[in-house]
Amino acid sequence: MPRLLCDTRALTGQTSAPGGALWRLAEPGRQLDANIVHLPPRERVDTHAEPDLDVLLFVVAGDGVLGTAEGPQPLTEGALHWLPHGSRRNLTAGDRGLSYLTVHRRRPGMRIRRRDEVAGQQPR
Repeated sequence: MPRLLCDTRALTGQTSAPGGALWRLAEPGRQLDANIVHLPPRERVDTHAEPDLDVLLFVVAGDGVLGTAEGPQPLTEGALHWLPHGSRRNLTAGDRGLSYLTVHRRRPGMRIRRRDEVAGQQPR
């Protein structure tokens, strides 16, 4: 059944909150992953790329800068950014810190397979 998962204003209302995930989507059977992450003032997520998944990044509180190959882009409260798979990016929180929601397709669980399956061969 559809339901309220959290109140983002209550989660992100403290500028002195420690960095890290404030909330994670953990519903069984879901097709999406989502997190609300907080970066304290002037903290940074180093440059990285997500090779397989597109990501939506929605700024719920604070401000910062999204570093991209095309140059820096401001992250302001209410901004929604698309981060296409393969794109390199970094995040830097502003003076008020930065809280943001990320949403992407859920990665399939790891599966143990036989070597012949890994090599693309059909099992005998």
